[in-house]
This record gives sequence, C-alpha cells and structure tokens, in this order.
Amino acid sequence: MQDKDSKKTVEVYLDKYPVSTIIIANFVSLAIYGIGAYIMFWVGVASLAIYLALIIVLEILLYRRSCKDCFYYGKLCAFGKGKIACVVAKKGNPEEFAKRPVSWRSVVPDLLVALIPMITAIVLMIVDFHWILPVMLVLLILLTSTGNSYVRGVLACKYCRQRELGCPAEKLFSKDKSTQDITS
Repeated sequence: MQDKDSKKTVEVYLDKYPVSTIIIANFVSLAIYGIGAYIMFWVGVASLAIYLALIIVLEILLYRRSCKDCFYYGKLCAFGKGKIACVVAKKGNPEEFAKRPVSWRSVVPDLLVALIPMITAIVLMIVDFHWILPVMLVLLILLTSTGNSYVRGVLACKYCRQRELGCPAEKLFSKDKSTQDITS
C-alpha cells in the first residue's frame, strides 16, 4: 500500500489478509472451477469427473509443493490456503519457497483448468449451439483474465510478505524482464 500524501513510498506487507480478500479470491477461483465444471458436464459425467479430479490434484500439489514452504503456512494468505495447508502438508522451510524453480511450463497445468473448458465450450458450440455456452465461455474468459488479474494485482501479490522474502512466480510474471530468472 502506498501513502499518497507523502512523497516517500511506504510498502505494507500483510502478515494476515483480511477475510474480505480471502472471500473475493476464493469466489473468483470457485467461479472458474464451477463454470468449467458446468461446461465439462455438457460432455458427460466422465469428463466432469476427470476435470474435478484435475482440480483436486492441482490443489493438493499446491499445498504440498508451495504452501508448505510459504511464509503464510498456518496463517491467512490472500487465498486462505495457509490454514488449509496445515492439514495437507507438514511445515517446510520458507527459505526453500524462493528457491523453487517456476517456469511457463510449470504453470501449464493451472492454465489447463480454464483452457480445457474454454476449448470444450467452443467445440460444443460448433457441434450443437446453445446460448448458455457462449455466455459461460465469456464469463470464464472474464474471470480467468480480469478476475485473476484483479485478485493477484490489486488484492494479493502487492501486499504479500512472501513476495518480499522471495517468490518465483513474482519473478516469472514480473514486468521488469531483467529480474526474471526463467527456466524453460
């Protein structure tokens, strides 16, 4: 957070995020999952089950690979996952969080959570058009792009203590390309 009345920039890093941030962040994620699940259900129960299994596996991997080493382990991060991580994984070493390599290749599974239903919706509209599909597709695109951008850019990342300590995702998504140490 910046003090606008002062010429000096003051950085504020949160040790615990407000519940309102956690609610908004989870609403965006759950809405993406819900719309994706709705679209996949149009194909059949098996595709819905596979899609939901993908989401569950990715969430568990997130807790075990990232959340366990995060500053917010046992605390309220912007997504509330620090508290849940205690149930899924043993506490790791926060210094390891920053050392973890993150590349564009490593975020592909997370992107697939939105891309698979988007592609599926397009195919379904070609095969058998129903008005609900383009509506769901537009909502999914808006939530994935604008919704995630708002949560991460406005509510979460700029106040994150782990970002200050070292965050590989911040390096990957940084607009300052000179700070990036990306492995492919």
